[in-house]
Amino acid sequence: MKARKISQGVYWMGAVDWDRRLFDSLIPLPDGTSYNAYLVQGSEKTALLDTVDPAMADVLLSQLASVPQIDYIVAHHAEQDHSGTIPRVLEMYDGAKVLATPKGKGMLIDLLDVPEDRVIAVQDGEVLSLGDKTLEFIFTPWVHWPETMVTYLQEDRILFSCDFFGSHVATTDLYVTDEARVYEAAKRYYAEIMMPFRKVIQKNLTKIGGREIALIAPSHGPIYNRPSFIIDAYREWISEEPKNIVVLPYISMHGSTGRMVEHLVGALTERGVTVYQFDLAVTDIGKLAMALVDAATIVIGTPTVLVGPHPLVFYATYLANVLRPKLKFASIIGSYSWNSKAVEQIAGLIPNLKVEVLTPVLCKGVPREGDFDALDELAATIAERHKEHNLV
Repeated sequence: MKARKISQGVYWMGAVDWDRRLFDSLIPLPDGTSYNAYLVQGSEKTALLDTVDPAMADVLLSQLASVPQIDYIVAHHAEQDHSGTIPRVLEMYDGAKVLATPKGKGMLIDLLDVPEDRVIAVQDGEVLSLGDKTLEFIFTPWVHWPETMVTYLQEDRILFSCDFFGSHVATTDLYVTDEARVYEAAKRYYAEIMMPFRKVIQKNLTKIGGREIALIAPSHGPIYNRPSFIIDAYREWISEEPKNIVVLPYISMHGSTGRMVEHLVGALTERGVTVYQFDLAVTDIGKLAMALVDAATIVIGTPTVLVGPHPLVFYATYLANVLRPKLKFASIIGSYSWNSKAVEQIAGLIPNLKVEVLTPVLCKGVPREGDFDALDELAATIAERHKEHNLV
């Protein structure tokens, strides 16, 4: 794909990765992704903002073939899908300097072996004149690494936001045209890598406020020509108030836990609680992360494997702990044959979740009448707790 004009002297450059389905050997990419770099040509100097993943370096380099001079490469983030092609761009442009935060400078040297004398550390709020274009660097740590920053192009009112506000979507659209599709992709993106830093993101949103923003140009996904769309979405996601939602990830080996899950889902539904149920044997882990963004309660369902929870339950519980969603309540349901320490072990996996643990329900063998009564009681307790917190 060729470079595409955004405004006078400002161009999208990058690569659309239609076929990538996994990120960091962990995160599913059902819709592919893009690696967005941007060229800003001022009357005196030219800057390239970010690069692309090394696997698609040749796409960017072919776009740069007609660019005679680059003076600066702005590295918003040291992760390789953004910075990985910097060494090759530096080979093309002998006089180019890399601009990064002080922490970013060290990471670029460590991760990419970029020569130290080619990297300049900029300061928070520093401005750089390209002649008739002015770049303002704004530090936005922990979106999603500690060294990240964004750039505001003052004259064009464009915020180059790097991972902030990104979405993993492969598309030929330069701008957002299908807001519903991008909303889901951006929420997945937020859930998978931004949610642990919710409180820091609140500060970063305040930090970029006060500027008139016409466009938000992220490093993944299309450009937002209606910035309020994604800013309002982020404000909702980072708020401290969850919704009247229960997330129920589970595994059932021989059907007992599955019957308990089915009963609990029905009991919660009857009491007006929305439930998202995830069979961990087949679940897209990104969908689970998305559901956790708004949930007030998580109920973990597990059979017992050698007195502990199923390994996939371990994984999902660890994930929830790392993502630190705004949950208020948690519980555990499941079955066992002779003994179980699933409750103790799962509780030990979630120290980051500041939740009230509601009475677990474990049954020996198949669930019986008393077990179903206990599940009804758990459902009633969850519904009551949600009402007490005015969750809707």
